[in-house]
Amino acid sequence: MTDSTVDPTGPVVIRPGDPRYENLVQGYNHRFVGRPDQVHVVTGTEEVVAAVDEAVATGRRIAVRSGGHCFEDFTASPDVRVLLDVSQLNGISYDPDRRAIEVGSGALLGDVYRTLFKRWGVTVPAGTCLDVGVGGHFTAGGYGHLSRRDGLVVDHLHAVEVVVVDEAGRARAVVASADPEDPHHDLWWAHTGGGGGNFGVVTRFWLRTPGADSADPARLLPRAPARVWKRTVMWPWEGMTEEALATLLRNYCTWYEEHDDADAPAAGLWSNLIVTHRNSGAFGMVVVIDHEGPDAEKVLAEHFEAVSAGVGVEPSVHVTEVVPWLSSWLPSYSFPNDPKGRYKDKAAYLRKGFTDHQLGVVWRYLSDPEHINPMSCLVVAGFGGRVNTVAPDATATVQRDSILKVLYSGGFWLSADQDEACISWVREFYREVHAGTGGVPVPDGFTDGAYIGYPDRDLADPALNTSGVPWSVLYYGGNYPRLQRVKRAYDPRNVFRHALSIEPTDAQPDLLEDQDA
Repeated sequence: MTDSTVDPTGPVVIRPGDPRYENLVQGYNHRFVGRPDQVHVVTGTEEVVAAVDEAVATGRRIAVRSGGHCFEDFTASPDVRVLLDVSQLNGISYDPDRRAIEVGSGALLGDVYRTLFKRWGVTVPAGTCLDVGVGGHFTAGGYGHLSRRDGLVVDHLHAVEVVVVDEAGRARAVVASADPEDPHHDLWWAHTGGGGGNFGVVTRFWLRTPGADSADPARLLPRAPARVWKRTVMWPWEGMTEEALATLLRNYCTWYEEHDDADAPAAGLWSNLIVTHRNSGAFGMVVVIDHEGPDAEKVLAEHFEAVSAGVGVEPSVHVTEVVPWLSSWLPSYSFPNDPKGRYKDKAAYLRKGFTDHQLGVVWRYLSDPEHINPMSCLVVAGFGGRVNTVAPDATATVQRDSILKVLYSGGFWLSADQDEACISWVREFYREVHAGTGGVPVPDGFTDGAYIGYPDRDLADPALNTSGVPWSVLYYGGNYPRLQRVKRAYDPRNVFRHALSIEPTDAQPDLLEDQDA
């Protein structure tokens, strides 16, 4: 007998002692394991409202999880007493009343891709990790391998249902839409990149591309590729000099600087260059472009010629092929959902490529013989194109003129005794790359802050962010005051909060009480 709700027709509430509990409180980053009093596995909006009402009435901190891929402890913080698991809110269907595709906030990206493609031949420009939940991914903006062609997911967000809490502590469900005349329009806007866990519990999204006015769901979202050109390149670290790596990275960044036109054929190409530490033996790049896109083969060839020019190190692997998009490319590229690892990651948007000084820092850290984790890496992914045709205040996603998205990763490691070395390495790496702006990517002519979908509590630590620019500006720029107004309107009691949550007042929060080592 376990201490859990057993009514098979009622809400599922799981407590410590239930054999399911341990499996529901640990997410992707194994550095953090939650210990809530209870986990509500909700199956509908009414259950969410009831669970939120109960948590507020009893004064218990609440958090919400869909796929569990948060880089930080937002759903596993020690003071979270009630965890809402929305993974069963995973329906995907056509809503004829709204003429939009309805997606439950617990759906996984892989399920979304498969359903959209198999039923209607359409897609969304979301991420390539197929086990990520849409609840966190969409609210952070939603970015992936089709974003240069089709923009961000939130550029196709038609409406959202959110369970919010009023000043009296009562929970209610609100549907907010892209219609400027909607009285809840600002709540919709806040969910176009304002991040998850800030305003309430998202239960449903409705997707429809602006300007799409059809009763046919096959005409409401971007056309999905049938086949793609895929290029996989691996360069050996043996023989890779500082000059060679600098040339490769410089070439790679320059190509994106020169190919940001959303209407040009090159906007269909996306690539991801993952430079792992020298201990890995080799590092690689994946490139993809819709096979039916304009001049696709030509763009693919010219991209590789530009990136490899003058590097002087021949790839150890170089494979170019045409493969089915849904059945072959996406599953082959998707990172495993949970390799049982511990992580510390940091991010930046680049408006221009790395400077020579920064390239020297990259070489020094990625070839450091004292660092032993072969999975530590620098990830440089294509951005811009259609993303940059949207005004920075049209959505909560303010970064609308960058050309690259960068991830600095300590890699993944398996035991707590490696935490200090791996976390210190990536903190110092990041700090030195951005030393000219206080150790963080301050919005200027070269960088434009960071991606809230890759949250990093260090940005709120004045010992690690010495720029004088608050974390809120790095993530949200000039959109932060409007996000605060939405917070005050829809979560005046600050029920929904975490280490980097929107504050309902102008005061910056004290985020360092339980700062990571």
